[in-house]
Amino acid sequence: MQVVQEQLAVAADPAEVGRARRWVRVRLLDLGADPTAGYAETLVLLVSELVTNAVVHAGSPAVLRLVWPRDEGPVRVEVADACGAAPQPRHACPGATSGRGLELVDLLAARWGWCPQGGGKLVWCEVERTGPADGAAPRETGALTA
Repeated sequence: MQVVQEQLAVAADPAEVGRARRWVRVRLLDLGADPTAGYAETLVLLVSELVTNAVVHAGSPAVLRLVWPRDEGPVRVEVADACGAAPQPRHACPGATSGRGLELVDLLAARWGWCPQGGGKLVWCEVERTGPADGAAPRETGALTA
């Protein structure tokens, strides 16, 4: 299987989240993806959540990687940061303005997980290029390993 891997270094600055979203949109266009497809918008949202976790909660620079299979198959997003602490899904109160990032990842990604990497960690997720309405297989939940 041929894959394209692209990556972006992200500084430990919340303003980098917007840059990461723009970068993914450009990469999708470069790869010939339809930027209005549901999975493309889902990818952008998941990148936003994972990069936010790295720069805000881990407080470290990160590396964002997009792994795009040339054939069929899920698109993988990986974010590596320098914080070795495991990602902690939270359950935000109804009025809270934050704390839902990993819940969104769990709901929107086909699979997601994390693994230690050096002194930090790698958090990843995969998005199918077809939606449930297109006959995609049900998503796997609870996966926390790479």
